[in-house]
Amino acid sequence: MTLGLWGGYGIELEYMVVDRASRKVRPIVDELLKHFAGSYVGDFDDGAISWSNELALHVVELKTNGPAPTLRGVAREFQRSLQRLDAALLPMGAALLPGGMHATMDPQREFQRWPHDYAEVYGAYDRIFDCRGHGWSNLQSCHLNLPFANDDEFGRLHLAARALLPLLPALAASSPFCDGRFTGWLDWRLQVYRHNQARVPRIAGLVVPEPVTTRAQYFAEILEPTWRDIAPLDPDQLLREEWLNSRGVVAKFFRDALEIRVLDVQENPAADLAICSLVVAVLRALCEERWCSLSALADLPTEELADVLWSVAKDGDEAVIEHPGLLLALGLSTAPQRAIDVWRKLASGVVPGSEVFDPEVKGALEAILTRGPLARRILQAIGTSPDAATIAGMQEELCACLRTGVMFRA
Repeated sequence: MTLGLWGGYGIELEYMVVDRASRKVRPIVDELLKHFAGSYVGDFDDGAISWSNELALHVVELKTNGPAPTLRGVAREFQRSLQRLDAALLPMGAALLPGGMHATMDPQREFQRWPHDYAEVYGAYDRIFDCRGHGWSNLQSCHLNLPFANDDEFGRLHLAARALLPLLPALAASSPFCDGRFTGWLDWRLQVYRHNQARVPRIAGLVVPEPVTTRAQYFAEILEPTWRDIAPLDPDQLLREEWLNSRGVVAKFFRDALEIRVLDVQENPAADLAICSLVVAVLRALCEERWCSLSALADLPTEELADVLWSVAKDGDEAVIEHPGLLLALGLSTAPQRAIDVWRKLASGVVPGSEVFDPEVKGALEAILTRGPLARRILQAIGTSPDAATIAGMQEELCACLRTGVMFRA
């Protein structure tokens, strides 16, 4: 059955398996899934949540087992499933680590590729792009999937999502450290993500997608040109699929859903669902043209939205939004204002009485809007020049936050 706008929600959360003592990555996700399934598999159903592998052997993905009819209670299901995984990892001397990136991982030495089903596709990516870099093997995200029933709904949702995309790191940035050092960015994951397929620049484009509004236009202007560009490097056409497109918002027409993929994963599912619930509420207002017309959204230049995205990815909640067209589209004054203040105003306008906001995660949202994204709270906790022991202590605390469902320093 085809779902229309707001007819279902898909959430995907990625986590690293790390050594419980050293916090170094442990490439044992195949053994973890085998523990439950009895054989090497890429997926395992755990009730309302399913688990699956990713390209890197140390990363496991948890996702809603099909579209959830509502966001209410989804964080609770993720927390239950995470605790089951954690219990299985305990005798292996391992744990799950949240956050957008591992602060000290050396992917050149530590990366191992998933060797089982789907290995030929992962092998093609590795051959073409070399997946040993941070942009492939050291990044964890939250993906929000939203359905659409036809071109009208797709166009509305795509225009709304591309407009809101640049502001998302102000809520979700959780990757300030890489190679043991502060990067100067709150969301370094997006910085390495934007460059991981630079050999074929059209795959990610400007990360902010072009303002296309129909399936035919999407294939003609985004997918077909991307497939042509990679064809000389992919003679077996293993990557000639819709999922090759790596923009920050991508259409999956094979399941009639839009996927938002610029959100860093948080310290626990309640925080992820708090962000997703707020994003959905704002997207709904934009789709309903509460503050501006669809044509006004379409007129927002992709290059200018991308500039805003990189400013917010760098400075997070403290980034100053100076784009008058974007601010007007969100029903706000055109005066320059901090990204976190934009979100506070949006939240006050869409959360009360919202049909799509999950009230169970209200506390997590209040913590983010008050204290800033996880990256900001990490920097407040350990500073910008921590030693290895301090970073390890921070990672231990993040593992505990994930295991228990509490917020980090909030």
